[in-house]
Amino acid sequence: MPTYDYICESCGYEFERFQSIAARPIRKCPNCDKGSLKRLIGAGSGVIFKGTGFYQTDYRSESYKKAEKKEKKKTEIKTKDSKPTDKTKPDKKDK
Repeated sequence: MPTYDYICESCGYEFERFQSIAARPIRKCPNCDKGSLKRLIGAGSGVIFKGTGFYQTDYRSESYKKAEKKEKKKTEIKTKDSKPTDKTKPDKKDK
């Protein structure tokens, strides 16, 4: 629910009110009891992110996480099975 700014056109009293978006604007001033309140257009408050960060991968579904684990296991098995290359032999270009 947003916070709205109000100002009384009669007495100049300014205040904020926490209201639902669907709620009607207040008309009666709580300071002078006259019906001359005006709701001001405000910038509103922005979203504040706290912490180290928010990433797309933070909220992955369980099925996605399971599939990702299976894929990692497959790649680990393939890398273990592959033969390491022998780089100790000098290239013909080095001679």
